[in-house]
Amino acid sequence: MKTLFKTTLIALALSIGTIGFAQDKKANNIDDSKIGLQGYSPVSYLDMGLAQRGSKQYKSIYNKIAYYFTSEEQKKTFDGNPKKYMPQYGGFCAFGIYAGAKFRVDPNKFVVSNGKYYLFLNDVEVDAKQLWISEKESKLLATANTNWKGLRTK
Repeated sequence: MKTLFKTTLIALALSIGTIGFAQDKKANNIDDSKIGLQGYSPVSYLDMGLAQRGSKQYKSIYNKIAYYFTSEEQKKTFDGNPKKYMPQYGGFCAFGIYAGAKFRVDPNKFVVSNGKYYLFLNDVEVDAKQLWISEKESKLLATANTNWKGLRTK
């Protein structure tokens, strides 16, 4: 099983690298628009376990990044404790961080665990969310947290 896991991990890094997912040089997974989570609501992820696209009408700025929400109530919840609602690893693929690389994500691929949420890429050949779920989370987190310390500034 460990050999299969390592092979899959290598395949993930290679397949993503070859199809044009470049590593982002920022600590947050955003593009030039500076909109966090591709417009999806961080409150929906964490409090509801749903991937819901927010609206410009309900927008907050936190650390120079705009976050959208589905309602005024969600916006107020976020504004009361924005740090709580930040995605892990700056919104980059959690499994990618575990593997030592930053990858953009599919906002519909996520896991909520222990009061945090983790986003994942979805590639034709590799389902990073499924890889994360199939392994022991504490082991993945230990490695990912260590890797993130170095990756967050690259």
